[in-house]
Amino acid sequence: MSYNFKIEKTTAPKAKPADESKLGFGKIFTDHMFVMNYDEGQGWHDGRIVPYGPLALDPSSMVFHYAQELFEGLKAYRVADGSIQLFRPQKNIERMNNTCDRLCVPRIDPDLALEAIKAVVDVDKDWVPHSDGTSLYIRPFIIATDAFLGVHASHSYIFCIILSPVGSYYANGMDPVKIYIEREYVRCVKGGTGMAKAGGNYAASLIGQEKADKMGYAQVLWLDGVERKYIDEVGAMNVFFVIDDVVITPTLEDGNILPGVTRASCIEVLKANGYKVEERKLSVDEVKEAYKAGKLTESFGTGTAAVISPVGEYIDGDEHLVINDSKIGPVAQFLYDELTGIQWGKKEDKLNWIVKVN
Repeated sequence: MSYNFKIEKTTAPKAKPADESKLGFGKIFTDHMFVMNYDEGQGWHDGRIVPYGPLALDPSSMVFHYAQELFEGLKAYRVADGSIQLFRPQKNIERMNNTCDRLCVPRIDPDLALEAIKAVVDVDKDWVPHSDGTSLYIRPFIIATDAFLGVHASHSYIFCIILSPVGSYYANGMDPVKIYIEREYVRCVKGGTGMAKAGGNYAASLIGQEKADKMGYAQVLWLDGVERKYIDEVGAMNVFFVIDDVVITPTLEDGNILPGVTRASCIEVLKANGYKVEERKLSVDEVKEAYKAGKLTESFGTGTAAVISPVGEYIDGDEHLVINDSKIGPVAQFLYDELTGIQWGKKEDKLNWIVKVN
């Protein structure tokens, strides 16, 4: 099906970054954005590409008061021949619609969402950086816009897509990070919104991240909200452990962990290459026992922003678990090479994950 989005080009294009080595992450935004409205009885309508700029919202818009909103994150990559491609965008759209279900937001037709992403990226294709390790970050989001103070699902929404040229998520790139194990606070519980990519989850995690920042750690490792013993995820990524040559990652079955696209891709790549992978409950105590026995050889995080982030050390109170001498392990390096190779078109896409923009 063909979608004819209205396109209004900016009359005041911004200067593009001259030095792509200084892009950072999420600091610069392109010239245009995609916007579409939803109204009850009319459905999603009026998809359009317009100049990037503020959204006009009533102060009583429900998103401000009841946090009915959600977002996604994926990337566009420029390959050697100059063309631009996406990595598994259908998985992001599937997760977005699952989040819609959890937050009582109307779903968006997956084909429409994909065409909207491709269309706005194509309009701003000159913003996709050229340097190794850089990409165009894509942020689709939905907000509730009913002007009403009362707790119920909104009857109107805005779907928007903004774009940002980015470098490495972490300033030190692939250098292993230090992770603080949070014992006081939790980010979600079984039956909550942990599986949804909703802003409220991230707001709940800020207090732990603030503690970690003050102590000089990059991220927080969150534990389950009931027993406070099983590992959930790191604030910005899913987490993996290599114990006795088995790659282990927490199970999604309780619904309190975000089903990461990079997480799923890592599991598929590992299994396709003969690695033994387990998705199951994993306690901090089991990790510590494996560490003391010399069986914990590696740990890493996975996510769209950083792709693979090796963990060099976990800190739990006074205990310090230094993993693999704070060096990148072979499994993390293998996954990074495989995934980025596919994303930037340097390796064959054997699993048909790539979607071309142009």
